[in-house]
Amino acid sequence: MDYDLDQRTARLSVGEFADFTVGPREGGDGNSGLWRAQLGAQWHRELHAQAAAEDPAATFEVTIEGRVFHRGWTLTLQGRIDQRLPRADHVILREIKTVTRPVPAPADELRADYPSYFAQLATYLALHRLDPAAPRASGELLFVETGTGLAQTIPLAATEGDALFRVRLGRITEFLDLRQRARLRLRGLRFHPAFPSPRPGQETTRAELGAALAARRHVAFEAPTGFGKTGVLLEVALDALRAGHFTRLVYLTSKSTGQLQVRATLQRMTTGGQPTCHLKGDTSPAPPPASPATSVTSPAPAVALWHVRNKAEHCVNHTFHCVRDSCAYLADVEARWPASGLSRFYLFDDQPRDLASLRAAGREARICPYEITRTALAFQDVWIGDYNYVFAPRNRRLFADQPGWNPAETLLVIDEAHNLPARVADAHSHVARATEARAVLAELDHLRAPRAFIRDWETYTLLLTGLTPTADALDLVLEDDLADVLRRLAEQLLHTHLDFAALGPDLADHLWRVADLAAWLADHSLARLVWCPRPGELNFTCLDAAPVTAAILRTFGGTILASATLSPLEPYAASVGLDPGELHLLVAHTPWRVGAYDVAYDARVDTSYRERDRHAPTTAATIAALHAAARGPVAIFFPSYAYAERLTRELDRTAPHLRVALQPRLTDLAAQSTWVEESLAFADVVALVLGSSFAEGIDLLGGRVTHAMVVGPALPEVNAVQRARLDTAQRPPASLSREQAAQRVYRIPGLQKVNQALGRLIRAPAQRAKVLLHCRRFLDPAYAGLLARDYQFGATLTTGADLEAWLAADLPHSTLP
Repeated sequence: MDYDLDQRTARLSVGEFADFTVGPREGGDGNSGLWRAQLGAQWHRELHAQAAAEDPAATFEVTIEGRVFHRGWTLTLQGRIDQRLPRADHVILREIKTVTRPVPAPADELRADYPSYFAQLATYLALHRLDPAAPRASGELLFVETGTGLAQTIPLAATEGDALFRVRLGRITEFLDLRQRARLRLRGLRFHPAFPSPRPGQETTRAELGAALAARRHVAFEAPTGFGKTGVLLEVALDALRAGHFTRLVYLTSKSTGQLQVRATLQRMTTGGQPTCHLKGDTSPAPPPASPATSVTSPAPAVALWHVRNKAEHCVNHTFHCVRDSCAYLADVEARWPASGLSRFYLFDDQPRDLASLRAAGREARICPYEITRTALAFQDVWIGDYNYVFAPRNRRLFADQPGWNPAETLLVIDEAHNLPARVADAHSHVARATEARAVLAELDHLRAPRAFIRDWETYTLLLTGLTPTADALDLVLEDDLADVLRRLAEQLLHTHLDFAALGPDLADHLWRVADLAAWLADHSLARLVWCPRPGELNFTCLDAAPVTAAILRTFGGTILASATLSPLEPYAASVGLDPGELHLLVAHTPWRVGAYDVAYDARVDTSYRERDRHAPTTAATIAALHAAARGPVAIFFPSYAYAERLTRELDRTAPHLRVALQPRLTDLAAQSTWVEESLAFADVVALVLGSSFAEGIDLLGGRVTHAMVVGPALPEVNAVQRARLDTAQRPPASLSREQAAQRVYRIPGLQKVNQALGRLIRAPAQRAKVLLHCRRFLDPAYAGLLARDYQFGATLTTGADLEAWLAADLPHSTLP
């Protein structure tokens, strides 16, 4: 839908108009993807041929358009009716709809299950009547069952059609009225600065980022941990919203803690009751300043924001298994919504929007809390969530299907953007296991599945069961057999009715995933690898999601990719599919970090996989010396758990007096933070793994650890995936040399983890740290050039005496005046 709030006009297709709703939607056939679209097109062609044979005067795909005025809005609607059949005194407008449910069925059931289909036909009839020269028309829906071709015709009464058309007019104009209200809210937006007293460099960086966003469509913003990146990003984004450059902000982060921080910062900045300051260098439209430095305005109206959590977190059932037919919170949800009172969550700005409040409201109304989020989202100015809602095929419909969703008018901010290439590739990757396939096979008999479906599933299960680990890609003949059986299963699932509720959430998900796997194997647009890492397990790995990432980024009116580690820019731009000229790099000004690190390169050891055991005693002795110099806990970063465990045993043997805390395998961030706090209080050596949440996602080390050591670069494991990526990088379109490919596939990701970890040590002015890069590879220009500027140009240690002298020197002093 395209609308102009100033002119009070909107243009949309008849399908969009008929399907438009403010509130939950009934399930219907749901999203059957490519297979459903192909079958539907096939039946349309056959029915067109049949109608042409019966009536040569019949016409097909006839364009019908018109302009409708309602509640001060002008709506232009356009569409194509499937069939126009002339009769002696009138014409029949016929719309064809394919369904997977059996037909014939009671007409009332079809009206309840497919309301938008009837509304679409009603709209065509209403537009037809706008032409005074048009003959009288009647309408009918032809339902066709995809599996059998059985058909059922249902005529549409004039009174029913008129009511359906007017209901859609009311929905559209209500939505447009609310969007106009949102636009007025943003035009009058006032907000507090993110920082009461900006650090050196923040004001300058803020002005430069705003200017870069105004001039360039895609901006890479590199700022170290502790800079205050979130606050600067939000100030620039709110300025752009207020100026009318964008109508919505979508702020994505990869961790829930980061999302909570963004929400809290934004709420603090936009809560009324305090004066609003406009910083120096703020060039966005605002009331005239009272002085060159600041201006004071009236209390600020809150910006409408929504923190999107996943569907499972919303669920109020004891087990999350979202099957519409078996959930009382989803039964007749569209009909029950208007009387539920839940529209208050988008009609009024003062409603609490935290997850607990949504769950409580949904439980009281007996409506799924996720439907509150799904419905209210369209009326929010700021959406905060995970990468998946924009980039993952399974999740992006929540955003993409929202009424009025227009990426071209949206500012997309991606925080921790160094993770984006891997996350998008993961979203386009899958795993299938023989154990799950066997479990589904055992249940299919109980679910009375068709025999042909069971036979194909048994073939699929046998293929998975017979897999043995491969060093590289799966045999092409076996891959073709797999693709063939998955295609058959996906097609049969369209018209196979199973009790998914009885199957349970895990097995149902494996069954639903078949269509994804079939489509994945049929799509050759992305670099991919099908391989077997373990017996009975098949990985469908996306090697490079850059093309799809770039295609999505380019739909947005503006994007900011923010991280502490985006350099070097050219490889990063390639990893998200953008040309280097498309992506403008802005590096934050951080004068307080200059000289904060005292870095040394330990050339005495080689920590490569083949040599690390030989140098383990030296590494252990170096850790002990580092702790003795620090007189407090030291942080030691290892490239892997196995290496950390090996050195922990060595320390137990050679320095038993040291209390070593080895990073546990925890996934809960709260538990991780607790472990770090306890380790800093009671341990001498805190052993962390590069690339983990402990090294990249927890900001507890700054100012509390003065001495740290990185035991070698964290190069990715050499396996089938990395070998395939290396090979892909050397082929068109990249066509890199082998050395360039190795740099991109191995060294850049490895040194990025080092830069991320060391950035956690200095998070504020006056914090200082000694950092020992413990491996002679750090002196190799191919590695050293990838270190952040703060970690370059350190001392080179070639002897034990060099180490002692470096450790004896005082910590660096501040270079600030």
